[in-house]
Amino acid sequence: MEYIKTEIPDVWILEPHVFEDARGYFMETWQKEDFDKKTGLVTDFIQDNQSKSSRGVLRGLHYQKGEASQAKLVRVLQGVVVDVAVDLRQASPTFGRHVMVELSEENKRQLFIPRGFAHGFQVLSETAIFTYKVDNHYAPKSECSIRYDDPFLKIDWPITEKKELLLSEKDLLHAVSFSDAEKF
Repeated sequence: MEYIKTEIPDVWILEPHVFEDARGYFMETWQKEDFDKKTGLVTDFIQDNQSKSSRGVLRGLHYQKGEASQAKLVRVLQGVVVDVAVDLRQASPTFGRHVMVELSEENKRQLFIPRGFAHGFQVLSETAIFTYKVDNHYAPKSECSIRYDDPFLKIDWPITEKKELLLSEKDLLHAVSFSDAEKF
């Protein structure tokens, strides 16, 4: 596994070594001891989640506040997405900045997002199957959402036409601005 630093400390791109032949391929997608050693972080994932979405779906920017905060390791099994992590850690020198990475079934990249970040992704292919590990359980009362198009964040989403975007009612009606969001 290759571990690639991003412009925000503690957010990592993971590139697995893929062994391909006439039968297909094999790759190791997670190895805790290697991750802890190479990144200097310690994460204990407790649950795996998966979603399927259509082109133009934008999920996010979501996070859980306080003790319910979650670290995530995200990847795409089918299709292509752009994945975004926004730093909500007020004491961080990268507070308010984001990382955007293309994840696809072709590049097999993964993105590690630590606690203290909002997360979202947008589907660029006809469909995408998205999977992720989390280190904390879902807590509905701690769930928060920041507007995907908040002008302070300046996220350059590839699909911007409103008629091409598919957002949940929750993200459309209840997401708050970055300035109104609870921070860490």
